[in-house]
Amino acid sequence: MRITGGQLKGRTIKCPNGVIRPAMDKMRESFFSILGDLDGKSFLDTFSGSGTIAIEAVSRGAEKVTLCEKDKIKIKTVLDNVKITEQIMGKKITCKFQPVELFLKRTKEHYDIIFCDPPFPYMFHEDLIKTISDRNLLNSNGIVLIHHPSEKPMKNKIGNLIITDEKVYGRSILNFYKNA
Repeated sequence: MRITGGQLKGRTIKCPNGVIRPAMDKMRESFFSILGDLDGKSFLDTFSGSGTIAIEAVSRGAEKVTLCEKDKIKIKTVLDNVKITEQIMGKKITCKFQPVELFLKRTKEHYDIIFCDPPFPYMFHEDLIKTISDRNLLNSNGIVLIHHPSEKPMKNKIGNLIITDEKVYGRSILNFYKNA
């Protein structure tokens, strides 16, 4: 896998063992282009897998970046991958190795951008958005992005969050939620 933009563009990172469905290069380039300038923004990458999205966020200027991944098999590879941001850019990614649902219920942090990319068989997409809304984890002008299969459409409004944009990539959809 490679980083598609920013200071680390073109760098390759390792793919961890275990089940993984990395976000397509085309999709990553597209949604980071839509997000625009990330300078100084806080970013949460949930269901992180390899850490690619978190690394992309740092590469594109995000300052406070956290990733969350529960699969213990992926820990070593994720930690190896995120070292690149510290070694080259002097920016550290905070890594949380626990279930995303637990992290969202316990964190005291608030974010400008929250990226959710659960495995496609995952059944609780709307619950994730509801938890983010109920816990007020999104900064006032923030965005939640959730990647899901087209056969599992999302509600237009969940809690205080509404869909403001939708992008289709083959059989997957990326919804953009903002505060209503």
